[in-house]
Amino acid sequence: MRLIFMGTPEFALPTLRALVEAGHEIAVVYTQPPRPAGRGHKERLSPVHQYALSQNLPVHSPATLKGLAAQQAFREHRADAAVVAAYGLLLPQAILDGTRLGCINVHPSLLPRWRGAAPIQRAVMAGDTETGVVIMRMDAGLDTGDMLMVERFAILPGMTAGQLHDALADRAAPMVLLTLEGLRNGTIAPVRQSEIGVTYARKITKEECRIDWREPAAVIHNKILGLSPHPGAFFVYKGEAIKILDAEIYDKGKLFKDFSPGAVIDNYLTIVCGEGSLSPSLVQRPGKKPMPAREMLKGHPIPPGTILE
Repeated sequence: MRLIFMGTPEFALPTLRALVEAGHEIAVVYTQPPRPAGRGHKERLSPVHQYALSQNLPVHSPATLKGLAAQQAFREHRADAAVVAAYGLLLPQAILDGTRLGCINVHPSLLPRWRGAAPIQRAVMAGDTETGVVIMRMDAGLDTGDMLMVERFAILPGMTAGQLHDALADRAAPMVLLTLEGLRNGTIAPVRQSEIGVTYARKITKEECRIDWREPAAVIHNKILGLSPHPGAFFVYKGEAIKILDAEIYDKGKLFKDFSPGAVIDNYLTIVCGEGSLSPSLVQRPGKKPMPAREMLKGHPIPPGTILE
């Protein structure tokens, strides 16, 4: 099939790679414009942009698709369909209608649960034990389109959002190939989403990444896993924001009458929570690489009796 691909981050790469390897004709790749990154704030191409160039695929990176000229250029590719995976720009109705079969979107949740910007992180943060991938035909709503294919996926205990991200990205790629084949053959029947169980995965804010030690250890642990490796749940010690990327729960449900939430109670950085306690196993200081918590404590001790912010 002749396709337009629209995607930006690492999540989209397995799908684009699968389309190329399956022999589909990629008329053009749309991705977000280069962004400043790193300490030098040098503009960096998106992962999809870099891969497309390596495959000699034409790339467009418009800042918006709202203009008539951009919409006309999209239609002129005369594609059978557009495959969309974490593109990051709003698609106007003229774009949604700009191919023969419409825009086919990869969404990493079991819709209608976790519509929106951060479905993987929100699922882990909420303590969900199951999620999945939905391939849907896009409409003008926020992830409200008819579903074309659904696969369920278990969220294993201790799984981080980063690990789940990679697993769902790999799962999505063959699903897209099967969906396109079904659309071409007329063997896929779209299914409308239920209006029961709708939840929204709002964008992660910096403020909510800060750990509130008054919450139960289980809630904090889900937040840590859901924000790992990026952007990372953090606490503040001596003015430094230290991320916790993994941790273990102790004394689940126990109330510590003699300690305030946030109190460090041993030399291994066990921290009292609103219920139970939590011990970081993997941490990251600003500008440093992730490291085991015990390694950090050798050069950056946080003594018992400390009350973490």
